[in-house]
Amino acid sequence: MLPSPTPLSAGLLLLGLSTAAQAQYYKIDTKDAIKTTASTVAYDLMLLYEGNKTGQIPGILPGPPADGKGPYYWWQGGAMMGTYIDYWHLTGDTSYNDVVMQGILHQVGENRDFMPRNHTASLGNDDQGFWGMTAMLAAENKFPDPPADKPQWLALAQAVWATQADPSRHDAYCGGGMRWQIPFANAGYEYKNTIANGCFFNIGSRLARYTKNDTYAKHASDTWDWLWNVGYIDHENWLVYDGGRVPHNCTDINKQTYSYNAAILTQGAAFMYNYTNGEKKWGERVDKLLDSLLSHFIKNDTLYEVQCEPPGGVCSPDMLTFKGYVHRWLAVTAQVAPHTASKILPALAKSAQAAVNQCTGRETGRTCGFYWSSGAFVDPTVGKTSGAGEYMNVLAAVSSLLIGEANAPVTNETGGTSKGSPNGGFSGGDNGQRPPRAITTADKAGAGIITLMLVFGALATFFWMGFMD
Repeated sequence: MLPSPTPLSAGLLLLGLSTAAQAQYYKIDTKDAIKTTASTVAYDLMLLYEGNKTGQIPGILPGPPADGKGPYYWWQGGAMMGTYIDYWHLTGDTSYNDVVMQGILHQVGENRDFMPRNHTASLGNDDQGFWGMTAMLAAENKFPDPPADKPQWLALAQAVWATQADPSRHDAYCGGGMRWQIPFANAGYEYKNTIANGCFFNIGSRLARYTKNDTYAKHASDTWDWLWNVGYIDHENWLVYDGGRVPHNCTDINKQTYSYNAAILTQGAAFMYNYTNGEKKWGERVDKLLDSLLSHFIKNDTLYEVQCEPPGGVCSPDMLTFKGYVHRWLAVTAQVAPHTASKILPALAKSAQAAVNQCTGRETGRTCGFYWSSGAFVDPTVGKTSGAGEYMNVLAAVSSLLIGEANAPVTNETGGTSKGSPNGGFSGGDNGQRPPRAITTADKAGAGIITLMLVFGALATFFWMGFMD
């Protein structure tokens, strides 16, 4: 059994910060300075959230783009809620807990599985998965439990996992794996990608550790094997690729690399390493993914989104949130796989310094952008956003500097209080993914009979009305 993760050295976390150039407004060279900076960034980010205002929808950022309401998709609201859960856990600031609880519970959907019908048009397995990971985080961090008559954090994570583990989400194309989108009519249904399967892998590995139920671990291991066998994880350099199309049996691999794909697998593998009591194969997977991630996505001592940052181009609103997930997920990796801390923590510390160095914009002198490596502020309007994703990244980077003194994710056996539910309440059946079956001769005959009945019924009503006149 691996020893329970212990608080990491605060000195190691702050390595490199004391001699780094300080930002015009923000300081992160001491614990108190980190908390003050995180508090200010959290405040500024909340100003961009409208879900706690009268007449607005709790849990979501302004959007979706297709409706002209803002640049953000539904899943990014879930990511924001997760960022604030980590902020609370690491700083102890409870200021936003009520807003976060309200936002999450408002988006659980009719079946309490994060599949709300009003977001079906953009509902992917990864979208649902991000909300599921936020619920899992709430259980692991002992975020205040909802009232007894409301869905509970662990049960919500189990519900997401159960819907995704159901055979209706998996087919034989490409040898298995989940599709990107859930409804068959959504654009992207013909694509099987890493992030959708990565969310499932990540939640499963964490549920395995939390509940000590090997069923979750078995599915997580199978998902890893599929990602490896289909070639989404490069067997030589361990880069993580984006996905492939079903009509090509997923052999037309899109070799674009995104930092959150690498990070979600690294964290999931770390939880599997912890759950399996340090099993060698999971330790090797963590190490190789981590080395590849740090080598590929660090530039000038800061996280760098290689697929879209200059000179390659301008990042989309989705990509403008990836750095925060990397900071958050790698910080927890250092807790559940402690041997990685000596690599992860100094890298995150330097990246966080670069992040705050560029938060010098607009009239406040503290507005944050996304392009950290240049050291200069780039206004969020360049990426056509309000700046919510950019603030999420910096809040995550700064808050994560406190991981050394934070409690590790709990389990049912180490103080977890969240209540679970078998399958999270999911009883199987249609998951919104099955395409409609082909129309048969019997269907056509039945439709014809129904049509004749309707015609005769209408005629009868017509003659009856005439007779009554």
